[in-house]
Amino acid sequence: MRTLGITEEQVLSQLEAFKRPAPYLHLKHPCTIGNGIHAIAEEELQALAEHHREAADKGRCLKFVPASGAATRMFELPLWCYIHEPHMERDEIVRRAGAGEEKCKDLLAFIDSIDRFAFFDALKGTMGNVGLDIHALIEGGRFGEIFEYLLTPRGLNYANLPKGMLTFHRYPDESRTAFEEHLVEAAEYVRNARGICRLHLTVSPEHREGFEMLLKKVRPLYEAKYHVQLQVAFSIQRESTNTIAVDLENRPFRLGDGSLHFRPAGHGAIIDNLNDLKGDLIFIKNIDNVVPDRLKGATFIWKKALAGYLLKIQKRIFSYMEKLVEGIHEEQFFREALDFARTELFLQIPEGLRSGSTRGKREFLLSKLNRPLRVCGQVRSRGEPGGGPFWVEGQDGTLSMQIVERAQVNPDSAEQKAIWGSATHFNPVDIVCGVRDYRGNPFDLRQYVNRDAIVITEKSKDGHQLRALELPGLWNGAMANWNTIFVEVPLITFNPVKTINDLLRNEHQPYK
Repeated sequence: MRTLGITEEQVLSQLEAFKRPAPYLHLKHPCTIGNGIHAIAEEELQALAEHHREAADKGRCLKFVPASGAATRMFELPLWCYIHEPHMERDEIVRRAGAGEEKCKDLLAFIDSIDRFAFFDALKGTMGNVGLDIHALIEGGRFGEIFEYLLTPRGLNYANLPKGMLTFHRYPDESRTAFEEHLVEAAEYVRNARGICRLHLTVSPEHREGFEMLLKKVRPLYEAKYHVQLQVAFSIQRESTNTIAVDLENRPFRLGDGSLHFRPAGHGAIIDNLNDLKGDLIFIKNIDNVVPDRLKGATFIWKKALAGYLLKIQKRIFSYMEKLVEGIHEEQFFREALDFARTELFLQIPEGLRSGSTRGKREFLLSKLNRPLRVCGQVRSRGEPGGGPFWVEGQDGTLSMQIVERAQVNPDSAEQKAIWGSATHFNPVDIVCGVRDYRGNPFDLRQYVNRDAIVITEKSKDGHQLRALELPGLWNGAMANWNTIFVEVPLITFNPVKTINDLLRNEHQPYK
């Protein structure tokens, strides 16, 4: 515990959390257009983009990309075949696919289109260096060696690399990793008037050097092509945010040598990394949600629109805050400010507040407006796994808008499951954050976390089952007490790569 920087009090608190009932949220209903989600008219986009340009020119923008996740889950399909069916040949795969086995159907799609992946040329070259002809192996229906050189350290080692270092897209004269696509994006909507682009990625300790080497290799190419100066920083999730694991009887889980087992506590722990940046206008986007250049136009338009929308709202909040601090007493001002809080921020105005005292109105507005602000793009739901926007009822009966993950919903409640299933929109992690107050001082983001919004999952270690505690997710509990605005964005802006076959979708191919 001392080595990790974790106190005994923290561990005892975590052990108690395992013993309490699951801290499920109570959903009231999904957020929809006009009831929690704003729709931006096309004619507004240019004006919003101008708000963004002014802020970007002043150097207020920064891009933050959580990039520590390994690609193991992405390659689950070929890994399954390599580990469990290493000698299965094409005829057997075809037979089992025809019998309705989903894994073999997906595996067949992967094999039949392997030359369409942007990493194919690198794989072919690596195998050729040791005398293996990938085309002959494909024609012969033998895939074991192909998977070995794709997944393991003998070749590309893709099953052990982070997604950001995988080659995603092919171009006529180059191929790009997901990390490189984020650099290209940043050149469009993060650069300041002097061409400086600031990015920050959270990475795993074991992959930090690999990212730094890749950056060193490609930075000169992109700086010259896009006439920018890339300022890229990396950080790792603090070990002090790790949480203790327990066995199925909630006793501390111990390793073979008797030591306690601590695990990384999920992406919610990187709220500390975000807080350390002391940023201003921060774009947050997942590492795998990138597209080739031919489709980037929509991404650029809507990134700027989300930022512009935030800046427009932020300007009004700052104006209200300045007047509240000055001690303004005009009733018209309070009516306007409360209407703004209700219609733009969808804040619930307590009953009787409007007819109450000036002091009560001032205290309410000071408390509610002086918070970090985020504008979250939401896409129409199409059955993707992940969270969505909901109205959530707190323990005190007040409602707030939250991004909710399935693990936060009681699976034993038919009512809650029905509300979950009625969602019209999905959260693609397309977020712009305003993390400074009306005086320009950075908020302490750790003060706005719902510490109770933890998730407990079951895992395994060395063949033994354990229970793990994840801290409130970065855009769930970790931002639960921010002011939140949901804005509908087009589906074309959301193109994640969760499985290897997702790269075969038209959106990730070099043609329509």
